[in-house]
Amino acid sequence: MDASFTAEQDEIRRTLRELLTKRCGPDRLRAAIDSPAGHDPALWAALAEQLGLPGLALPESYDGVGCTTTELALACEETGRFLAPSPLLATAVLAAPLVLALGSETQRATLLPRIAAGSLTAALAVPGTALTTALALTGPNDGEWAGGGRAGGVQARQQGDGGWRLYGQVAQVLDGHSAQLLLVAAHAGGFARSRTLLFLVAGDAEGLVRTRQTALDATRPLARIELRDVAGELLGVDDSPRLLRELSALGDTAATVLAAEAVGAADRVVERTVHHVRQREQFGRAIGSFQAVKHRLADVYVQVQAAKSAAYYAAWGTVHGERVGGLALAQALEALRGAAAEGIQLHGGIGFTWEHEAHLYFKRAAGDELLFGPVHRLRAYAAEGARLFESREVTV
Repeated sequence: MDASFTAEQDEIRRTLRELLTKRCGPDRLRAAIDSPAGHDPALWAALAEQLGLPGLALPESYDGVGCTTTELALACEETGRFLAPSPLLATAVLAAPLVLALGSETQRATLLPRIAAGSLTAALAVPGTALTTALALTGPNDGEWAGGGRAGGVQARQQGDGGWRLYGQVAQVLDGHSAQLLLVAAHAGGFARSRTLLFLVAGDAEGLVRTRQTALDATRPLARIELRDVAGELLGVDDSPRLLRELSALGDTAATVLAAEAVGAADRVVERTVHHVRQREQFGRAIGSFQAVKHRLADVYVQVQAAKSAAYYAAWGTVHGERVGGLALAQALEALRGAAAEGIQLHGGIGFTWEHEAHLYFKRAAGDELLFGPVHRLRAYAAEGARLFESREVTV
């Protein structure tokens, strides 16, 4: 592994940081998350038009930039530093790869150029709280999470003309209230031929009801989706095993990107906390000069740097056949949670106020763990996959 960045990667990081510094300050962040969309459309347009961020990891044949997941992860490290509210995760990380991997040529040619241009946002709707299972992050992806019969979830029924109708409800859909396209996982076939399929549903489809929910992390808007006899278009072909394989592969990519986001946020927390303890005085001296404060910050710094190394390795591994995204995500979320907690404590009374942004970073760690974790299950499933705790006979 070459630990150095290429000139192109450095340029992506530098340009993105400069843009976000100008366009995503604390005031604009709060205004964006309080808006109906939950993000700043002007910032999203700038990310798409100036940097091509939605299409960064899409092939050039579909108007993408043609980079890899490594570059996308490094870019998301910068968006994580600013907690930039945008449809990037839902659209470019969760939805676009599934369209690329499973869609027909017509579907890819119709949807991917629009996603790359930023003119089409998308969201992945997985029933219940089973997103981590569907992505094979905390358990095997066997398709049972989609629901069936009386198990709830979303049901799909094929009509005589070959079309599909969808019924059911999905909670906790990331950016589901504003996405122009939904990728809905549904159960089809009843008990005779039970299978899980993925359907394309237009955001303005008749019978579709979308309600924004109150989320712990306001920078990641969630929605409840109700499908009341809604028309859906099958993504690709009727091949449930292939869908489950692609979702599992997507899980490692998504975990890698999320890990990079988390270490970017943790790095920012450390920077802001160090700046504060250098300025804040107590007993006639900066509180950062006290040994106890130095030790606490040193522990946080080591944890964040270790998580950053793990995230970078996972990003490198996505294009070299190594799947360690789940472990990197566990370490990154733990580092962010620890850094944010210490940041709140070391900021003193101001750190606990609603007006200060320290709590937003803590909520990002907690919210991501609720959506994609928890940490101990991410590690347990990774250990199970590596067969770390299997008993083995030792021959002497």
